[in-house]
Amino acid sequence: MQTTRRRAVRTAAAACAAALLAVLVPAGSGAAAAGRPGTLQRDADALHEAGVTGVSARLDAPHGVRTARSGVGDLRTGRPVPPNGYVRIGSTTKAFVATVLLQLTGEGRLSLDDPVERWLPGAVRGRGGDGRRITVRQLLQHTSGLPDYIADAVPEPGAAGYRENRWTTHTSEQRVAFALRRPPLFEPGTAWGYSNTDYVLAGMVVEAVTGRPWEEEVRGRILRPLRLTRTLVPGDDPLLPHPHARNHQQFEPGGPMVDTTVAYLPFDGDADGTMVGTAADVNRFFGALLRGELLAPDRLAEMQRTVPVSDDHGGPPGTRYGLGISRTPLSCGGGYWGHGGSGFGYVVQPGVAADGRSAVTVVAHSRPGDAAGSARQFRGVTDMVDRALCGT
Repeated sequence: MQTTRRRAVRTAAAACAAALLAVLVPAGSGAAAAGRPGTLQRDADALHEAGVTGVSARLDAPHGVRTARSGVGDLRTGRPVPPNGYVRIGSTTKAFVATVLLQLTGEGRLSLDDPVERWLPGAVRGRGGDGRRITVRQLLQHTSGLPDYIADAVPEPGAAGYRENRWTTHTSEQRVAFALRRPPLFEPGTAWGYSNTDYVLAGMVVEAVTGRPWEEEVRGRILRPLRLTRTLVPGDDPLLPHPHARNHQQFEPGGPMVDTTVAYLPFDGDADGTMVGTAADVNRFFGALLRGELLAPDRLAEMQRTVPVSDDHGGPPGTRYGLGISRTPLSCGGGYWGHGGSGFGYVVQPGVAADGRSAVTVVAHSRPGDAAGSARQFRGVTDMVDRALCGT
């Protein structure tokens, strides 16, 4: 019985991590409509009907803004998902960190092909990898072969483990040490494998190069210039600012929905996934990035040099990964860029057109406890992004 329960917990946790890869007023609320009228709202309603407790979305396009909400923002009170609420953006944080590092390479302060050892002497030495053989580029592209520290941060048993351990904090060095106890995924540069450890180290490299924490560099180089006043780097503060919808996680198939709005700090507090924002700010960031407002053309081109992702990635077929952003094919032709995020009780999926003129962010505010249900709902999220961008 205990073994079965642990397997169910690991399945739910794996479903949370597998998505890898945001608030709003009702559609047609007076804002200029972008895309086919009603499609965003219908898709949000369909995702809610598929079991997501609350859904929020925002599409910014040349002809205006369209927003949608569906379901509830709080299972206990039944209140609606708030307009333009704060959300955890999880691994979308990685796109911000990669942008900072690419800016630094443009300033000649480091090279993408520098070994990690140059900036973090002795930090990556262990069973899981060797920093003398891993480059900064490989960290940003998930081709380092480093194991993911997340495996040592998953709570057991389930909801009780989440509540007991959610306040536990780890330093970046401790997270890296967790990973290095495990065998490497592959030889550096020979394959692709998503590892949050890569971006914990990327944040450490930013500090080694600049002498300032990565959070300060993100604020100074991205948030303030773009006036992203509702994007935060909370670090070890696990609480969301108001207003926000509450997140809910089912820790085992058929089990209760558990309120997981409080961040799970063992893996929600570092450069791999700690940031909080709004859909409007996320769209503004990705639009500015693709329009060349944050990176010189040659640096943006480096960011967009992609490799195929592994078959178990969980994203749409044909997805490829660059440096902190991924490219996903559109059903109407071409493709979109972005970086999704997920954690206990939420999935966030931004997408921006190649010219940076249209951007959409979709958020699901709950997650089921079975891998199949999680995959099905994630497909609903990515299909929603696809239809929104194709409609523009």
